[in-house]
Amino acid sequence: MEETKLDPAWTQALASFDASLSAHGMAEKTRRAYGVDLGQLAQWATGRELKPLELGARDLRRYAAVLSEGGCSKTTVARKLAAIRSFYRALVERRELEANPADLVASPKRDSYLPRVLKPGEVAELLQRIPASTPLELRDRAMFELAYAAGLRAEEIVNIDLTDLDADDEELRVEGKGGRTRIVPAGEHAWRAIESYLDRGRTALVSENGSGIEPALFISKTGRRLSTSDVRRRLSVWTRRAAMASGVTPHTLRHSFATHLLEGGADLRAIQELLGHASISTTQTYTRIESKRLRKAYVHAHPRA
Repeated sequence: MEETKLDPAWTQALASFDASLSAHGMAEKTRRAYGVDLGQLAQWATGRELKPLELGARDLRRYAAVLSEGGCSKTTVARKLAAIRSFYRALVERRELEANPADLVASPKRDSYLPRVLKPGEVAELLQRIPASTPLELRDRAMFELAYAAGLRAEEIVNIDLTDLDADDEELRVEGKGGRTRIVPAGEHAWRAIESYLDRGRTALVSENGSGIEPALFISKTGRRLSTSDVRRRLSVWTRRAAMASGVTPHTLRHSFATHLLEGGADLRAIQELLGHASISTTQTYTRIESKRLRKAYVHAHPRA
């Protein structure tokens, strides 16, 4: 969409909405995403000389159509409409509007999405292919052993501090989405890899850089906390070396963690807590994966399938 100078009414309304999100403790990353989505709506509306309180359901349907015609996926359009719904809900709560016009705009039905899952043997092969010789190899082995053992998001991996580890109970404290903290266990393989990294890897990286003040568990060759892009890049390196198909990400390890737990008989509520999902509906994605596997087994095994 062509850049247009926003109408002052939009500028003020967006600033008020962002302040409201901040006051309610919403993470900065999420607020930025809302700002981008609503900023695009504001651009489109300003180009048509429509102020925030003047947009109706018909206008929003037209805007959704513009997004679709512009190449946005159903998921993207649904996300943007969710942001718009939240924006107008805030205006209703402040009594600037009587009703939310976005409530009358149906979101497109999202494409069914089943995340990629590695087989247990594939995960083991990937992790075993990471050597344990150099400090960076020790770090990567520990990092991805822990990612799979505890089902961590990339952001959670890089945010782990040394003080979050409880080696005695083989648990760690994880800061998840929305500031939710959870305590998760990690298995013997992960803890052995972490101990090796702390003894021979992290110590070397710290001494090489002459500083021991970085609290992060996983640090770079310059002694700094890793970024999520560092984690994805390093996993991509080891995936290629293991001659696996491309597209394995930290989230693939997380999905595999959850699916393997479900296949092993773990309760869905327990998996929800381990993953740090706010809603059980998010965790139920994995029941679809399991159902797909069971249907395949049925078709192959049942004489009258």
